Amino acid sequence: GGRQDMTARFLRHFNVVGYVNMSKESQGLIFGTILGDFLNNFDGTIQNLKDQIVNSTVAIFHSIKRELLPTPSKIHYTFNLRDLAKVFQGVLMVDPKSISEPEQMARLWVHECVRVFEDRLINEEDQRWYTELCVELCARQLKMPLTHEELFEGAPVVFCDFLKGPGTEPEDRFYEEAKDMTKVNAVLMDFLDEYNVSFPTTMDLVFFTDAMVHACRVCRVLRQPRGNAMLVGVGGSGKQSLTRVSAYASGYELVQIEISRGYGIPEFREDIKKMMIKAGVEGKDTVFLFTDSQIVCEDMLEDINNVLNSGEIPNLFPQDELDKVISDMFPVAKAKGIPETRDNCYNLFVQRVRELP
Repeated sequence: GGRQDMTARFLRHFNVVGYVNMSKESQGLIFGTILGDFLNNFDGTIQNLKDQIVNSTVAIFHSIKRELLPTPSKIHYTFNLRDLAKVFQGVLMVDPKSISEPEQMARLWVHECVRVFEDRLINEEDQRWYTELCVELCARQLKMPLTHEELFEGAPVVFCDFLKGPGTEPEDRFYEEAKDMTKVNAVLMDFLDEYNVSFPTTMDLVFFTDAMVHACRVCRVLRQPRGNAMLVGVGGSGKQSLTRVSAYASGYELVQIEISRGYGIPEFREDIKKMMIKAGVEGKDTVFLFTDSQIVCEDMLEDINNVLNSGEIPNLFPQDELDKVISDMFPVAKAKGIPETRDNCYNLFVQRVRELP
């Protein structure tokens, strides 16, 4: 990885290119252009918040990189430009119909920053440092008199897209603030009832506040292209159950491997093939749920990492199976107006595997 020293003897085989880190001004220009173009359809008072939102996000990113450094107990405290981009990716999920006031946009920005940055923090001291910084930036940059009690000590600031309940078409689902947690509870119970009717394995869940917030977190991840998450917690705390309900609420099919005697890498890769064909060829919204108890050997993690990073596993498909995948992608490419060449069809297959949850 990037932290490993490489010897000069090894580096002599490569052309080494050095570059400086992107400046705050460059980051602001890039994300300001993206956000400004998106806000063109919003009210003028919300468009005026563009520079403040960009400057505040860049300020949080650099502050957290400077103050919360990785340690042996916090090895995951590594923040890069991808995290900065995820904040704006979350902001860009809203519709003008659900954001009409500047304060709503400020609360959306707070929510997305919490999902990207605060959710990674592991103790109350770090979380308090972050929330105080967030409140300070709301007052100083966004000119919004939002208090710490209002944002972080009362009802949680949560956005989700399932408030219209079961049976809502995808185009009618809006990413909006859940102001009434009682309504969120009722809607999740409706989805749970439908799930229990649809599947033989029933679940008996109680949606307390933290469970509802976790469900909204999972739905947010599933809504995003290339969305993936690692759920950390003690066994039996409801990680799988909430993922199942969230996937059902999002309208996605959940896939999970079944471990049996003699299950190894060959069987695992066959299951991965089926999942990739379902997502890439058939175009079905698919959620792959993989638990730590299913890790028979560490090569499985390598394969999962390859799918997340590139959308493919080297040499996964034999030539005859690869030919069938490519031939099945011809009508998909034609429907999208893409030239039906072999390379285009395979690249489209990989792209669909990566972008579908």
